[in-house]
Amino acid sequence: MHRFIRAVPVAVALVVCSAANLAAQTPAAVLRGAGREPLVEFEMMTWPEVKAAIEGGKTTALVYTGGTEQRGPQNVNGGHTLMGKATVKAIALKLGNAIALPVLPYTPNNASASLPGTIGLTPELLSAILERIAQQAIATGFTNVIIMGDHGGGQPKTYAELAKKLDSVYAPQGKHVFFCDEVYAKANGDFDTYLKSQNMPTSSHAGIPDTSEMLYLGADLGWVRADKIPTAVEDKSHPNGISGDGRPSTKELGKKIFDMKVEYAVRQIQSMVQK
Repeated sequence: MHRFIRAVPVAVALVVCSAANLAAQTPAAVLRGAGREPLVEFEMMTWPEVKAAIEGGKTTALVYTGGTEQRGPQNVNGGHTLMGKATVKAIALKLGNAIALPVLPYTPNNASASLPGTIGLTPELLSAILERIAQQAIATGFTNVIIMGDHGGGQPKTYAELAKKLDSVYAPQGKHVFFCDEVYAKANGDFDTYLKSQNMPTSSHAGIPDTSEMLYLGADLGWVRADKIPTAVEDKSHPNGISGDGRPSTKELGKKIFDMKVEYAVRQIQSMVQK
């Protein structure tokens, strides 16, 4: 008993000492010392951290759009935005020279009272918003702005036309705006090809790709209603928001499509920025 009582002050002193040492370190040192990832999300950084990151070579801004849209009975309405946040962060980390700006939660779409999960913009509004964001990113100090998205609305026309317009303005200044389409179109197209090779159904909405990726990224975060997956199939007589069949969805398939999106985006961005 006496030995225990004497040990308590020593243990407390060690804890206090450890906390003091941790507090004395720089934020970057604390993050890396704890084995955590470097900061690449603009909204989670302070302005001195953003400034230091740009001066240190993170001169590419990633502008990613998500979307608020019904995704069948099994997936939450913010799926595009939630997946977008994870995707663009992974892209930024893998690139090493990029910072992900906050994901835009609205894209071209139309609300529906019968399937009340969608809040959408028009393509014209999206173009105006993306133009302003890109201009602000360049004013902040970024020399490359990459526009891309998780939702098909507006792609490729709105994104491609805006990127071309802005790049013609900024290219003479040595700054560029690009549209990365492979993160969405090519990745999803190739994943559908893979599903067919496995004799699995493809879908255009709330099927295997969407449900699987949300299972992989957020099954424990409330992104998916797992009890609804066994019945997550298109019902043409009573529309439920599903186009296709989401019943075979798995976390493993979700990892595959997620990794493809990140890989395709990184490869395309690297090729564009090197031009």
